[in-house]
Amino acid sequence: MEGIVFNIQRYSIDDGPGVRTTVFLKGCPLNCLWCSNPESWNPLPEVTWRYTSCKKCGTCVETCPLGLVTLDEDGVHIDRKSCDRCGKCVEACIQGALRMSGTKMTVEEVYNVVKRDMDYYRLSGGGLTCSGGEILMQADFVAELFKRCRKNGIHTCADTSGFGSQLDMEKILAYADLVYYDLKHMDPAEHKKLCGQSNDLILKNLALVVEKAIPIVIRVPLIPGYNDSDENITAIAKTVAELDKGISVNILPYHRYGENKYRMIDKKYHLKDVKYPTEKELDKAKQIIESFGLKCEISR
Repeated sequence: MEGIVFNIQRYSIDDGPGVRTTVFLKGCPLNCLWCSNPESWNPLPEVTWRYTSCKKCGTCVETCPLGLVTLDEDGVHIDRKSCDRCGKCVEACIQGALRMSGTKMTVEEVYNVVKRDMDYYRLSGGGLTCSGGEILMQADFVAELFKRCRKNGIHTCADTSGFGSQLDMEKILAYADLVYYDLKHMDPAEHKKLCGQSNDLILKNLALVVEKAIPIVIRVPLIPGYNDSDENITAIAKTVAELDKGISVNILPYHRYGENKYRMIDKKYHLKDVKYPTEKELDKAKQIIESFGLKCEISR
């Protein structure tokens, strides 16, 4: 069985307990305005351009057999709708400015990378986390990888937005030891405006995870001016508390770590003017969540 992976990050400490290996999978049905992995949206491999490495030599323009690469004062541009991902421009780029994001890998190939750090997992209580993109788009692959890891004593964590079918969710939950679950906005219309889709499936799948009694951590990205209102934070806390007051909530302060990636794939980043949340704003959101009897932490 093959999946399309765009990054494997070893020695990760932010994607679950202990030292972990995080496998990032291509494909996401959402397009959240603040997404830090926009290269994950397209489910297929795609060419990325790193302007910091580019010498604007024009070799890629000359190499493309379909004439889909152009070069101007702003840099390299690719007609992505027509690109067949042949990779010839990537092969020709001696500077490494053009790279292919997304590689087909078998479960065995990914597992062979994951198992290298077995000793770290045992000592720290870590393991494997599958993230994305949205892992529900490659549910069969994730389930098989989790199954392999669990068989060999490796802890598994599913990092998901929850947007996908309940059948795919159940496939992954069958072998997940922990779920990291994003909640971004409780109003369906606002959620669609910010993320491209309504939150109906997300809330249904959240109830499913709780019903299965799998340990879960709710993660709330706090984006000033977009989802940080008292009303929205209260609605999130109320929903979680009604499901299970034993669920932990983790607030993720807005950052712009992925801003430069948008230029790499010819997309515009729309939140340039958004400021980072202040300590006062973060603490206020934390207090609202805790007022519902929930445990809440702020990732810093």
